[in-house]
Amino acid sequence: MTEKKILIITYYWPPAGGPGVQRWLKFAKYLPEFGWKPIIFTPENPSYPLIDESLIKDIPKDLKIIKTKIWEPYQLAEKLNKSNKKFKAGQFDVGSNQSWKSKLSIWVRGNFFIPDARVFWVNPSVKFLENYLKENKIDVVVTSGPPHSLHLIGLKLKEKFTDIKWIADFRDPWTEISYYKHLKLTNKSDKKHRQLESDVFKNADITLATSYTDAENFRKNGANAFCITNGYDESDASVPHPTAETLSNKFTLSYIGVLEQLRNPQNLWKALDDLIIINADFAKNFSLKFAGRIDDKILQSIENSNVKNHIDNLGYLSHDKAVDEMSNSSMLLITNFPNESSKGIIPGKIFEYLATGKQIISFGPNDADVSKILDETKAGKHFSYEDSEAVKSFILEKFELWKSGNLLENKGNIQKFSRRNLTKQLSEIL
Repeated sequence: MTEKKILIITYYWPPAGGPGVQRWLKFAKYLPEFGWKPIIFTPENPSYPLIDESLIKDIPKDLKIIKTKIWEPYQLAEKLNKSNKKFKAGQFDVGSNQSWKSKLSIWVRGNFFIPDARVFWVNPSVKFLENYLKENKIDVVVTSGPPHSLHLIGLKLKEKFTDIKWIADFRDPWTEISYYKHLKLTNKSDKKHRQLESDVFKNADITLATSYTDAENFRKNGANAFCITNGYDESDASVPHPTAETLSNKFTLSYIGVLEQLRNPQNLWKALDDLIIINADFAKNFSLKFAGRIDDKILQSIENSNVKNHIDNLGYLSHDKAVDEMSNSSMLLITNFPNESSKGIIPGKIFEYLATGKQIISFGPNDADVSKILDETKAGKHFSYEDSEAVKSFILEKFELWKSGNLLENKGNIQKFSRRNLTKQLSEIL
């Protein structure tokens, strides 16, 4: 079988940290098994919100990586307002937490940098890749967003090279993402965002979504869309599971990753506060562990409750250490944006959560795709942000099982979510 070449245009690449980088890093790792030779095109001098050197080991030694310089306005913006560091990770202050500087920065970000602040890499990349594609045989071009400006590279290349297949990969939606409505867009800017998104949907040969609902929404908007979820890598998940003795110390509920204000499960903090007050045994044995970047405003809100004395805040950890912390937990927490339009978001960490075998408690809109996955794998339970008593009952039930040594690990079928099987699915679409 002749090996075909796939050019992957991605902003996030090791040493970038966070879940966004792992999707195409893992695809690139396994694509050669299915007859595809990946080539990576990525910025030489990007401004990453998180760094994780441990992911470098996953880069195949013979993988060709092409880099060109990018200019980004973030360094300049951070001098104006330190909260701009959050923007790089898709975060910012909302509501009463916004200062005037934050409001100004959000307005500038939404209306001057369309679709985002990496847009200045588009034209130089198109110029460079035009020459590269003329000199090198490439069968498929992939653009992965966010940043969705990378899809504009694919759009312009498709205009010039109609015989090359183009896949637009949406790790998150564009105009349907929860924070889109917080960007303070003018009508003109909103119209431009939506037109560019529509152009991508209609011109890409294939649009990939990371959730079932997103794929359905993309198809309604004219895209030839397929869902390939994120997943877990068996080589990452091969850390030894801790013994009962290791876990008997504390009943530990852990959140691994970035937690911003828009995904703050206040009803969970209230449920935990109540349990600590009314149940002395729970109070004695409970620990809430954070491993990642937790918004200061969330930590401040917890400080006003009894939960504050039970927090173990480890800060940001490398991916390897984060997986260790997942395994060294009794239960794992996952949160999503509360609005219904976000029910299609499947946070990437859920698949690594599944691989640990731990029970999962999830928060987000009703009928969320995450809920379907938890039901299918029997790995936990999903709640809305309005649920209160049911949350307390669920946690107390798991605590009693833990206390008696009967908090069983999830034994559901999760193989379809392995990175190798997902890459096989990608190769079939290709």
